[in-house]
Amino acid sequence: MTKINDARILIIATNGFEQSELEKPRDGLRAAGATVDVASPDGKSIRGWQKGDWGQAVEVDKKIADCNCADYDTLVLPGGVINPDKLRVDQDAMRTVREFLSSGKIVAAVCHGPWLLVEADACKGRNMTSYKSIRKDVENAGANWVDEEVVTDLGIITSRNPGDLDAFTKKIIEEVREGRHQRREAAE
Repeated sequence: MTKINDARILIIATNGFEQSELEKPRDGLRAAGATVDVASPDGKSIRGWQKGDWGQAVEVDKKIADCNCADYDTLVLPGGVINPDKLRVDQDAMRTVREFLSSGKIVAAVCHGPWLLVEADACKGRNMTSYKSIRKDVENAGANWVDEEVVTDLGIITSRNPGDLDAFTKKIIEEVREGRHQRREAAE
């Protein structure tokens, strides 16, 4: 069990993340007392996507390649169409996702963020949700897709869209308090 004030949370993203899907969980988790680091592929600031155009830049704390799963309790994967599509072909990003998944630590993905879970072969046999346009991708990867604002399956948290961010952030805080999960591998 980890107190949220003692929690270290990592958000990985690149240019094209959905603005609110990075900022709202980051700010909510920090307000709750967690230490939150944002990492990008090159360690430089990244620019969001907001209402059909480029949004604001977000400062980054480190390069994804320099992140160590052992230093964190939770991994957060914001959506946006561009962000997870770029990250799922980035070796360091996918190594990070896989390390968190295999560690039993909390992994939280919103909107198109579950594409990274699809790429990591982490969906089969799990209850999950996502943005509706990638529902078939998630189902084809073997998940039981559920149309709910937040779905949790042994420490893997998924949400559908920016309208779900309050519930998403609240669930991350609850799962941090529960701690590491003895997670089964995705079904064969």
